Amino acid sequence: MSAPPSLMARLIRPKSIAQLQAELGQRRDFRRVLGVWQLTAIGLGGIIGVGVFVLAGQQAAANAGPAVALAFIIAGIASAAAALCYAEFAGMIPVTGSAYTYGYAVLGELPAWLIGWDLLLEYAMVVAVVASGWSGYAQDLLHRIGIDLPVWAQGARGSGEGHVFNLVAAVVSLLVAVLLTVRTEWGARFNTLIVAIKVLGVVLVIGVGVFYIDPANWTPFIPERTVDANGASHFGFNGVVTAAAVVFFAVFGYDTLTTAAEEAKNPQRDLPRAVMLSLGISMALYLTISLVLTGVAHYSTLGNSAPVANAFRDLGLDWVATLISLIAVTGIISVVFAFMLAAARIWYALSRDGLLPMWFAKSHPRYGTPYRPTLLLGVITALAAGFFPIGELAELVNVGVLAAFIVICASILVLRKRQPSLPRSFRTPWVPFVPLIGIAFSIWLISGLPWITYERFLIWMALGLVVYFGYGIRNSRLAQTP
Repeated sequence: MSAPPSLMARLIRPKSIAQLQAELGQRRDFRRVLGVWQLTAIGLGGIIGVGVFVLAGQQAAANAGPAVALAFIIAGIASAAAALCYAEFAGMIPVTGSAYTYGYAVLGELPAWLIGWDLLLEYAMVVAVVASGWSGYAQDLLHRIGIDLPVWAQGARGSGEGHVFNLVAAVVSLLVAVLLTVRTEWGARFNTLIVAIKVLGVVLVIGVGVFYIDPANWTPFIPERTVDANGASHFGFNGVVTAAAVVFFAVFGYDTLTTAAEEAKNPQRDLPRAVMLSLGISMALYLTISLVLTGVAHYSTLGNSAPVANAFRDLGLDWVATLISLIAVTGIISVVFAFMLAAARIWYALSRDGLLPMWFAKSHPRYGTPYRPTLLLGVITALAAGFFPIGELAELVNVGVLAAFIVICASILVLRKRQPSLPRSFRTPWVPFVPLIGIAFSIWLISGLPWITYERFLIWMALGLVVYFGYGIRNSRLAQTP
């Protein structure tokens, strides 16, 4: 009779990649309904949002000037390094769970649990943050047509006098959850339509804006470094780097589409393509609109909550400004869709592996969707978006995504060393340089986050360890395998 495995062996027990690949064709948890363009739309939905409509202008005004386009290039290089690593894993292990599943296969159970637990929080908080931000746009449009909510329902407590609950943010979270519960393809078609409208809106801004560009606004391209009254540095090349750190969080989101691997028609072919397509299209749009925006308006005028719309309003093009606001309101819904889809599938994968109760790992008998975690996430994110100001929610988002990037890039290095001959439908180029770039850039960005972010992140991770050692380590499906 063999001795029971040691604690360390249990903590790092991996899921076999060969077994994951073998099980892939046998699983019928979800319906395979997503093609490459629907997957790409999920990625675009997660990426294109506040980066286009808000961050590009604000960072031009605050830190980079016209060189905000260069900041997007710097951020894009780092994000592309992680995207190439995601693409290799997506083609090799096309299983629901994204970074969590990839980590399970390479690093073992406890590291995988921590990254899955981490992403569950991060994705849910992105939903709450975006829903809260969307509420502001929507209420502004409602106000223009003479509709105002009661003061108590206009925002979370602390966001304004008399505010108690952000009703619009809560409602949009619940509606997206219901949409994702009914049928994945219905939600995906709706999302694809919304993303198409959003992309066409950005193209409209570019197409109209090029006729109003004044090259003088691009001079100097990198404004001279300044120091404000608080001793903070702005502009110069350091300002460009600072802007890159901020806009980096506008150039991830493609990872959300990898969580839908088991709903893809041809995952090993389409997932890597969709990852690279979504990032490539997004970067092209970000770079172009950055140049157009800083060409039609002096960068110093862009430091407001709606820089794109206001830039065109200042040109006397009120119809364009209004259309941009409508597109922003419509398009930001796709970000909520992408990240709620991702969060629900991470939750489902954790439960299917026994690390959370199996009750959550049951797909809908009619619609074939992970309806239990999706509806619960709808309620949780609705309450978070309703009761907490956007600033408090946003502080919880950043560190987890960067931690996932580090895990993915490091896992590529480990797997290339351990199993170099493993069949791969897509291979990350220039290994080890590409993964190392992704790791280094992510560590650098994490180092610049405020202490409160680390504090809340560590509290969540500590709670995750309690759940794992109290439940997951004993109920893991691997623990039941002789």
